[in-house]
Amino acid sequence: MGKFIWHEYARYVSLTASVYTIWAAFWGFFYRKFFWDFVGGILRAPGGLQPSAGSAIFITLIVKMPIIQILAMLSALTIIALDFPFPFLKGTALQRNLVIRVVLLAFQIFLCILFYQGTNGAIWSFVAWVCYTKAVVAGEQMAVAVDNKGGKGGRA
Repeated sequence: MGKFIWHEYARYVSLTASVYTIWAAFWGFFYRKFFWDFVGGILRAPGGLQPSAGSAIFITLIVKMPIIQILAMLSALTIIALDFPFPFLKGTALQRNLVIRVVLLAFQIFLCILFYQGTNGAIWSFVAWVCYTKAVVAGEQMAVAVDNKGGKGGRA
């Protein structure tokens, strides 16, 4: 057996979660629902569950204007551009940096957990976030980074 490479596994999970997030954000444009509307909501007989007044900012950003869905889609596209590198990003320091991916995934988790369709994307983004964090703590580097620094090659 070999050594488990955390950042490679995280890369595949992150790509899957980001594609799912784009799909969820697309459906979030048409079926807008604030996921946490049941917290503090009022149950009315002819109207169902009505969100509390404290959720007004989220209702505005998700239901009235799909700002959260747009930001989630943009963050997912950015993560895909880094994980499945676009030709102009391939081999750059930005593409090799694992800490940037941890930060972007944390931002994506925060955005996806807010709207109803993005909850699965948030769960899988969290799994990728944990794996990238484990890779950073373990000191892993991408093979390209080791090759460019004149190391022995391979993965650390």
